[in-house]
Amino acid sequence: MAWLTPVRSRIDPFLAAILATVAIAFLMPARGEAASAVGWLTDIAIALLFFMHGARLSPQAAFLGARHWRLHMMVFLSTFVLFPLLGLAAHWLAPGLLPAPLWAGLILLTALPSTVQASIAFTSVAGGNVPAALCSASASNLLGVFLTPVIAGLLLTGHGADLSARSILTLALQLLLPFAAGQLLRPWIGDLVTRHARALKAVDYGSILLIVYSAFSHGVVNGIWHQVDALQLVVLALVDAVLLATVIAILTFASRWLGFSRADQITIVFCGSKKSLASGLPIATVLFAGHVGLVILPVMVFHQIQLMVCASLARRYAARSTAVAEHQAGLVATPV
Repeated sequence: MAWLTPVRSRIDPFLAAILATVAIAFLMPARGEAASAVGWLTDIAIALLFFMHGARLSPQAAFLGARHWRLHMMVFLSTFVLFPLLGLAAHWLAPGLLPAPLWAGLILLTALPSTVQASIAFTSVAGGNVPAALCSASASNLLGVFLTPVIAGLLLTGHGADLSARSILTLALQLLLPFAAGQLLRPWIGDLVTRHARALKAVDYGSILLIVYSAFSHGVVNGIWHQVDALQLVVLALVDAVLLATVIAILTFASRWLGFSRADQITIVFCGSKKSLASGLPIATVLFAGHVGLVILPVMVFHQIQLMVCASLARRYAARSTAVAEHQAGLVATPV
């Protein structure tokens, strides 16, 4: 019966939690005041996540993260060059695979910036370079406010968008301000946050689950899932999955070939393979005013796929790091 052990070890509790959250959102989506409450709760969880990371990270570590230009360049090239090229290649190779609105949504997806909270949370879970992830994902999201409408407009027959400074202010208030507050209070609460690593992990996981529930509820309430048939949805999910798998594979091998450390490889993979649903929805509304409908579906499907895939991948990275550490500890403890 020893052969049963490897099978059991493959069950990912966090992935199961995400699937359960999706099921709950489908059966009991947040509506009206409940949706507003979920939105507020998600914002609070994200702010708390950045506050705790700010309190845990030393200013020296954050500065070193900002100086890691080679890593940031990898993430930016993946987000704003590799993704769009792959999307255009897919459309050129199989233009009839999806209806026009879904192709438009897929092209928009490839131009979106990276997520911030999910990238940092998964990087933290996997044991990656969190300071670099914070700087890279935040910069990607901030630059995406300007770059995404330009790239998407060029790729989608010249449509453009002009996002107001309010988006930048919202980003700063929700993400950068809590982090700065954590940095300022670090001399008093830094040791406390470091000692309670489980609390930080709970915030990491909790923020991701809230994002999943909020995003999927939004789709259910707005009837997005009833505007396509089952076959189109399956094809779209496969295209999104192949796109994500291709980017992850390229980033994994490229970061190894370029000699990045294991922690930096993890950061590159998680920050460079994400696409932000939070940025995608308002940008789609501007670019496709009056007929946004199915355009946002590729982004929503990709969002769910990336969370589930990266949750499993993060746990695998973490398990492997633990196994390596235990092996090295055993070698040190073994007398020669």
